Amino acid sequence: MRDHVIAELTKIAQKDQRVYLMTGDLGYAVLDDFRKKCPKNYINVGIAEQNMTALAAGMAREGNIVFTYSIGNFPTLRCIEQIRNDVCYHHANVKILAVGGGMVYGNQGITHHATEDIAMMRAIPNMRVYVPGDAYEAVQCLKEAYETNGPAYIRLSRNKEEVFHDENEKIDINQIVPFGVLGQDVNIFTAGPVLCEGVKLKKLLTEKGYNVGLFSVPRIKPIDNEGIVDAAKHSKLLISMEEHQISGGLGGTISEVISSIVGIHAPLLRTGLHDEFSEQTGSQEYLRDYYGITAEKVSIQVEKFFSDNQ
Repeated sequence: MRDHVIAELTKIAQKDQRVYLMTGDLGYAVLDDFRKKCPKNYINVGIAEQNMTALAAGMAREGNIVFTYSIGNFPTLRCIEQIRNDVCYHHANVKILAVGGGMVYGNQGITHHATEDIAMMRAIPNMRVYVPGDAYEAVQCLKEAYETNGPAYIRLSRNKEEVFHDENEKIDINQIVPFGVLGQDVNIFTAGPVLCEGVKLKKLLTEKGYNVGLFSVPRIKPIDNEGIVDAAKHSKLLISMEEHQISGGLGGTISEVISSIVGIHAPLLRTGLHDEFSEQTGSQEYLRDYYGITAEKVSIQVEKFFSDNQ
């Protein structure tokens, strides 16, 4: 995912001299091609993410399109004041690329887990929020962010995550991205590469006789209200899956959308962190399992729901 996005950004920068890429002193191998092909548009700010954000805002106000790059929570949580006051308040054309969202850097501990970033970015006016499910969704998110004036946040995984779209497939990120048709019993919504667990969950539930739909949500703000409302009105249960707090992220967003529905609609089962820090350390797969963000553990909750509501 990360390599696809940087490769696309390099192509864009070669054609548009307004595009700059700033790094917080990391990603050398990943960013090397951009640095070689666009040396005048590449800036290593050092381990100073707050300064990087303020500098990006100033350069954007001069007519440039500036992308900042760092690990997970560093270009977001560490820079929240600069993002709010310098970037978003002035509607500056700054795009934040955060690599390793969620619990990708699982072995590094809580300081490197980005599990509140979506909520914080989504709450700030003028900020668009993207959480692509695979490399091809990520490239489409990058293109839209580049073409749309104003702030944007793109939460990326690293590499080796599964790919669920064909290279030439048309992906409309203005809508929730379907994998099949709307489910009559259950509809699953995923944010980010946890899409792989959504695919497994759909298979598990289908084998147990449920009619299941699956959707990736690569753009959480603004979200596809119409698509979510349609799913809520025409199924029995909605599920959100994300490596994030259940408040403020994908689950929180869907909750807000369906709260406006007048009449009967499906309830929402939110899976993620339940108002807790991800204090465990280990691989991303281990942490997903520990916090119940896996197909196997969610399927147990789904069966209990239908058993309790027969």
